[in-house]
Amino acid sequence: MSADVGTQARVEAAPRIERSENIPLAIFLMIASGAVFTASSAASKWLIESYPIGEVLFMRTLIALITLSVFILPTIGFRVYRTTKFRAHAMRAGSQGVSQAMLLVAFSLMPLAGATAIMFSSPIFATLASAYFLHEKVGPTRWGVLLVGFLGVLVIANPGTDTFQVGALFALGNAVLFGTVVAGVRGMTSTESANTLIMYQLTLLTAAYALALPFGFVMPTGFDALIMLVSGLGNGGAQYLWTRAIHLAPTSAVVPFQYLQLVWAIFLGYAIWGDLPTVALLLGSAIVICSGLFLFWREMRRVPVDEPDA
Repeated sequence: MSADVGTQARVEAAPRIERSENIPLAIFLMIASGAVFTASSAASKWLIESYPIGEVLFMRTLIALITLSVFILPTIGFRVYRTTKFRAHAMRAGSQGVSQAMLLVAFSLMPLAGATAIMFSSPIFATLASAYFLHEKVGPTRWGVLLVGFLGVLVIANPGTDTFQVGALFALGNAVLFGTVVAGVRGMTSTESANTLIMYQLTLLTAAYALALPFGFVMPTGFDALIMLVSGLGNGGAQYLWTRAIHLAPTSAVVPFQYLQLVWAIFLGYAIWGDLPTVALLLGSAIVICSGLFLFWREMRRVPVDEPDA
């Protein structure tokens, strides 16, 4: 009992991180994160055709961890791991670990653009989680933008056809878990720096994925090892940019800009696997992208999106 009281006292005494919101910069970082992450996802989709998913995930996170450690540890040192919220970090890593595994399973079962499109129902779950757990105000405009974007996802997925197969269910499961991760990060940014968030995430994910190696490991060829390296570098960069974006703006203001990943996914899917975009995919993509651009226009005008429209 006394230990719980002591822990509570330490949590209450934890220094709060001064955070000034910069919505335009956060939107830019989210767009950049999406482009890099899609390239990393395409590399992972290529690799899981020949290597176990656990190995691909381990190598990707390990390389990302090493890369970011080179930049973060020399300036901050192991103080970056100081936290009173280890349990929250562990829960976030657990959710994101399962989420990433589900996404790679989806990539193995369906086209890159289709899995990416279904993944974009995550803003709905992120907004719901933020409103419930973090008490973020979400007014009619943001709700409208998010719901219109989700309708675009439905157009892409085309419910009732063979699009909704096992792979689509894994993509949807990733979306649900990823939405809770977004809300969780936003709730931790008052006391945790972006460096602490990213280092804990990559450290815990690397340790978790290492547990899968005894169940399947294939020695990569020289070319595939290079792809693993590029995928890991991209994953580290994308995770950092994404964490900074969430750190700088409300969840519902920046998450819709992940929709632009659809553009990169369509291009890479066609360039690498010859997946031609369907009419439904193009129409749905237009809907979700326009939704994000409308929100960006609202933010740039500095109109409080959380307030009801006149």
